[in-house]
Amino acid sequence: MPELPDVELYLHALRPRIVGQRLSRVRIGSPFLLRTVDPPLADVEGRAVRDVSRLGKRVVWHLDDDVFVVIHLMIAGRFRWKPAGAAIPGKVGLAAFDFDSGTLLLTEAGAKRRASMHLARGQAALAALDPGGINVVTSSVDEFAAALTRENHTLKRALTDPRLLSGIGNAYSDEILHAAKLSPLQLTGRLDRDATARLHRAAIDVLTRWRDALITETGETFPEKVTAFREGMAVHGRFGKPCPVCGTPIQRIRYAANEANYCPTCQTGGKLLADRSLSRLLREDWPKSLDEMDEHMKRRRE
Repeated sequence: MPELPDVELYLHALRPRIVGQRLSRVRIGSPFLLRTVDPPLADVEGRAVRDVSRLGKRVVWHLDDDVFVVIHLMIAGRFRWKPAGAAIPGKVGLAAFDFDSGTLLLTEAGAKRRASMHLARGQAALAALDPGGINVVTSSVDEFAAALTRENHTLKRALTDPRLLSGIGNAYSDEILHAAKLSPLQLTGRLDRDATARLHRAAIDVLTRWRDALITETGETFPEKVTAFREGMAVHGRFGKPCPVCGTPIQRIRYAANEANYCPTCQTGGKLLADRSLSRLLREDWPKSLDEMDEHMKRRRE
């Protein structure tokens, strides 16, 4: 799912292409995309885009007369910038937004249609689409602490809760927790002041560093490879590979459709966190440390 650095990358690419341009036509390729009926789709056509912004993980276009187009890419939604009048791709195409300067395609890989578009009229209607999480990058440590501890959850869950913190998902939460040297299963209610401050600094550093790196790497071209797995990430998507800090193999735990990647040495004091499916299968044989994991793997090979 595109997160804060990726959404900011899209905004960087969209500004010179559509701000000041008239949205002449919207072509819908999937009946599941548009989730609102008021204002009608015809109301956005012919209006100029005055600004673009981020609302959590959503991309917002500010049109004339306080009309807004709000697009949530979800897991597999992506933008493609094409010459004016480009056709909507058959299997993955969701919509085409036609400007004089070109056509912006909205696509989504896979069979599930999760990406969405909402239209809103007025600031109140736009605010109703905001999950409510604070902007971590501009937050103070006190604001961050208040949001983080509003409910007692694991750090992994709290960081990715859009009602608490804005724009962080599965990938960058892994990177933030590794930078802060904290376990993804640490409870927010047991986090002391120093650890909270460390997590706050890590969140700002990781998000801004990756945002700036992606924008620099893309330059003036339109981003074509927005992905949750980036070369140079410390732990996310690097299961079994060495931690760039200490060399310990990166571990992961899976839950529902998500996973958390972490370094046992840097983040959990050498303890292996129990993967629900594997720990249920192995029960008392589940290794509790890296040494026990080594012994377990040796027994399996024998």
